[in-house]
Parts: sequence; C-alpha cells; structure tokens
Amino acid sequence: MTMPHKIVVCKSIVRTLAASSFGRDIPQIQISSRHPNKVHNILKNTIPQDRLLPPVSLDITKPETLPLAFRNANVVISLVGVLNGSPKAFEEIQLKGAENVAQAAKGAGAKLIHFSAIGADPQSEIMYAKTKGLAEHSILQICPDATIIRPSLVFGPEDDFFNKFSRLSKFLPFLPVFGGGTSRFQPVYVEDLARAVEIIARDDPDVRKLVQGCIMEAGGPEIFTFKQLMELVLMHNKRYRPIISLPYAVGLLQGAVLEKLPTNLFTVTRDQVKQLSSDNVINPSSLPGVISFKDLLERYSGPLTSVHDVLPTYL
Repeated sequence: MTMPHKIVVCKSIVRTLAASSFGRDIPQIQISSRHPNKVHNILKNTIPQDRLLPPVSLDITKPETLPLAFRNANVVISLVGVLNGSPKAFEEIQLKGAENVAQAAKGAGAKLIHFSAIGADPQSEIMYAKTKGLAEHSILQICPDATIIRPSLVFGPEDDFFNKFSRLSKFLPFLPVFGGGTSRFQPVYVEDLARAVEIIARDDPDVRKLVQGCIMEAGGPEIFTFKQLMELVLMHNKRYRPIISLPYAVGLLQGAVLEKLPTNLFTVTRDQVKQLSSDNVINPSSLPGVISFKDLLERYSGPLTSVHDVLPTYL
C-alpha cells in the first residue's frame, strides 16, 4: 500500500480535516479555497513544511480557476457546502460548484472524494438537501469512480454544533428544542472521517475496489435525540439550563426573521428547522458489495470514536 503524492483539499472543514491524523499521514497536502492563506498559516504549526505545499486560491463557481489548483493532484477532497443562503447560492455552490470540482478533478486525472450529507435528496423541498442530492448524481456521472461520504452531525474541537449550543447557553436562560427534541442524530468524530479519507486515498487496489463509485453514510457508534445532545452540552460545560420544547411553527417563524439578518450566533433558518423534523442517522441497509463506514474503519484502522470520549476535552 502506498499513499498518493499530492492531495488537494478544497473548502469548508479543511482546517480541522487537514490538521487531523489525515493531514499528518499524507506526503504532500495543498489547501485550496477562495482565501486559503489563513488556514495554511495555521497548519504550518502542525504539518511539516516539506509536506505542506503553498496554498492555491480558487473559486469553485469559476471553473477556470480550478485546473491550476488541481495540477499534478492524485486525490481531490471536495468539502464544498454552505449551511444557509439563498436558493441561488445553494445552487451555485453546492450543485454547480461541486460539478465544477468534479470536472476539474477528472481533467487532472485525480481521484475525487466528495463530502455530501445524510438526508441528501434531489426531490427534497429543502434547498440544502436538494442540491446535495443533485450534486451526488452529477458527480457520479462525471467521475464514476468517485467516493461520496455522507456524514451525520460532525463533532470535534472546532465543530459548529456543540460549540454553538455551548456558547448559546451562556446567553440564553434555556436551551430550545423543537417538537420535543425527538429527532435522532448519529454524531461522527472528524478524526474518524479523516481516517476514512486516508484509507480511501490509498493507492491500494483492494481499497479502490471497495469504495469506488459508492455513497457511504458516516455515523458514530451512538444515536442520540436532539434533546439528549442538549443534555450532553450542559453536562460537559457544567451549566444548568432548562431544555424547553417549542412547536415547529415557532421555529419556522423564528427562522423567517433570523435568516434575513447577518449570520450570527443566533442564526437559524426555516430550512434548518425543517431538517430537525427528520432523523439524521445512517441507513442500516447498504447495497451489496458496498462496505459500510464502520466496517471500513474497523478493517483498516480501528473502531469508531464515541462522543463521550471527546466532548469533555473541548466543551
């Protein structure tokens, strides 16, 4: 088994992923986004200079900026995504931007690893889920050997979920949940995602046979309700706040107002509230011949990581 010579990581959770065990195991890694210098400078402290290539700016909505960034790449990791925005923004970034990355990766002869999300559905009325689902279809048409990873809720020291609600608990007299907080999540550790990416990126015919052209849903070892996740936040940050359930109608009204304001700690959108009405857990039935995320890690690296082992270290 050999590792590829050069891997290009595009956008989103690039800092967390590149600084993880994945970043430490790759011979050469290049950070590419619209403004890659900040992340690149931070990573200088964790990745040796001979393995951290100079950053290359690109704009996924401008396909002409991609070939230079992907030149001589063996693997391209696409973390393209936005959590909120206009329907046009979702289409330009999560659909057309992802298609542009796939086309450029194909042109460079690079293996593509694309991050999508559990719940991706081309028929969804929620633009986040709809454009994720449409992008998956397009990517596999462009790069039939691509691997698509659909994570559940991602956690780690710089995550946008547990950290956000921990900060909210400083300012709010209670933590809100919607509809009783019964929707389920299967939090997956960012280091586990990084380990999976390192395995998929290997120049190993056996691994390639298992993962090429497949969609892999990624979840952790435990399933929690939304209310239980709020209880975990309060347990580990050692604050007492009541957890109060609000009707979904109240959440939708709140989202209608807050989504029009500049993004801040309190931002929530109507689409995000709608997503909370559905479970965010892996589908236990996988297609014949497609290895599960859990089995991939256990076969080539080790067991999944529990929220209970990591959350106390950063909240």
